Amino acid sequence: MARLTLTTLDDFPLVNPGDDLANLVAKGLKRQQVALGRGDVVVIAQKVVSKAEDRFRNLADITPGQDALDLAEETDKDPRLVQAILDESTEVVRKRKGVLVVRHRCGWVMAQAGIDQSNVEGSENGALLLLPIDPDASAARLRAALLERLDVPLGVVIADSFGRPFRNGTTGVAIGAAGVTSFMDIRGERDLYGRELKVSTVAHADELASAASLLMGQGNEGCPVVLVQGLAPSREVPAASLIRPLEDDLFR
Repeated sequence: MARLTLTTLDDFPLVNPGDDLANLVAKGLKRQQVALGRGDVVVIAQKVVSKAEDRFRNLADITPGQDALDLAEETDKDPRLVQAILDESTEVVRKRKGVLVVRHRCGWVMAQAGIDQSNVEGSENGALLLLPIDPDASAARLRAALLERLDVPLGVVIADSFGRPFRNGTTGVAIGAAGVTSFMDIRGERDLYGRELKVSTVAHADELASAASLLMGQGNEGCPVVLVQGLAPSREVPAASLIRPLEDDLFR
């Protein structure tokens, strides 16, 4: 019988710039007396990683350029916010009133370049929270620090909430990973009837992020860290492998 167990780290403290995130996670795991093993994965919300890395900007410090002013008029958004979005992006993909979808500098196609003000202290005064500069590197640093503290090679997934172009609602997506096979290519394997799989690939880290997001929630739940147990140890494939190359994008 296969079984997967997901456990929140309860009473996780609010995170501030410069906080030792690995220390907070390790203390939470020890406090709950969870028996850890190889293959276990810590899924952590992007927002707390960004806060610890001080990925803040403030609208008061941003001067919009002409492109931002034009886009702000088209989308009915604050020109300063639009400038922050453009600063984090390489391309505007879609736009309309209230919507600005861009290609983030890391390659993701997403609304507002992932810039957020929900659950951000000071947002009423213009504070913005950006995504980590390099989420795979952030995950790798966190994993290494957890290994030092816990002596167990846990996997780490940094999860964010993405909308999807052809479906309503958001779902958990992995933007960073370490010690996890983020992308599985199972082409060449056989199905139940012996047929060779020709096109099957699996966004494994996204599935972990989505499962954990059921417990993390999207509002005031205050559960930014989820431990996933029951997985077999896997080889390292970063979350960047999940980004479809531009030449394979059939919808452009």
